[in-house]
Amino acid sequence: MARGGQNRTRLLIITFLVTALLLLTLDLRGFNIAAQVRSTTQTVLSPFEKFTNKIFSPVGSFFGNLKNLSSSRKQIDELKLEVEKLTAQSALNEDVAGQLKQLRGVLDLASRANYQVVSARVINQGAAAPFKQTIKIDVGSSSGVEKNMTVINEAGLVGVVKSVSNDSAIVLLMNDPTFKVGVRIASTQSVGVLSGEGGDNFIFQLLDPTGEIKVGDVLIARGSDGGRPFVPGVPVGIVTSIFSNPNAITQTADVKSMANLNSLGVVSVVTAAPKNDPRDSLVPKIFLPRIADSVTATATPSASPSAKPSPTKK
Repeated sequence: MARGGQNRTRLLIITFLVTALLLLTLDLRGFNIAAQVRSTTQTVLSPFEKFTNKIFSPVGSFFGNLKNLSSSRKQIDELKLEVEKLTAQSALNEDVAGQLKQLRGVLDLASRANYQVVSARVINQGAAAPFKQTIKIDVGSSSGVEKNMTVINEAGLVGVVKSVSNDSAIVLLMNDPTFKVGVRIASTQSVGVLSGEGGDNFIFQLLDPTGEIKVGDVLIARGSDGGRPFVPGVPVGIVTSIFSNPNAITQTADVKSMANLNSLGVVSVVTAAPKNDPRDSLVPKIFLPRIADSVTATATPSASPSAKPSPTKK
């Protein structure tokens, strides 16, 4: 039996080889039999080919799309990284530009008043026991900074130095509830006290019972003996509203600070007070017409009651 099976196998192989040789020979001689056989074979196998393509084509497409998706995601991630770098660089440039603008402003204000100053960057803002509103600056005793020195920015008063280390200092901001500074109304001799209320609120209490507060009045630091803790002439704030209390001996008002305490980047510590009080020379130009009108109204003499009208010509 085994021998007969082997003979059949050999016969099939020989038949296959002979047939293949015959087809090849006829194909070379120009007969179309081989083409017809190939066409018939393709026709027979076509359903199987379509079935195979239907199964494996989506798989190939999936891996192709996955490759493209991976490439796209990589490009997107690269673009995102580039955008983040550019955004960070832009923010850095804006921050540097903002600090330079603040530095120019505060140095200009100091030069007009003849303040001797040391400029500093704000490196932290928040509470520092026992105070609620403070900033930390990057200059200290090695730069000549001492306790109870006035701190200003390009707009006016910021606060006062409370503690000092070799290369840093803590500044009490003027909006702290414990903060008080003696002020006067610009262009007048009326004086009072400005107190911090926390946040953006300030209260001004006029100490002169004969004085009068008006909305828009500019408040200027009176200055302390020896220029500490406050040098004279620094703009402090502007009156925004007045409390109405007919029983009060003196007037009280709400005040908005000249300095924006929520965006402090660069400040200056006044290390030496000027020899002469700058008076109203640091008042922002926008408020000068109001002050000039007030001075003019105060200085204009009233008509003499004994003056007689000149005769009228007929």
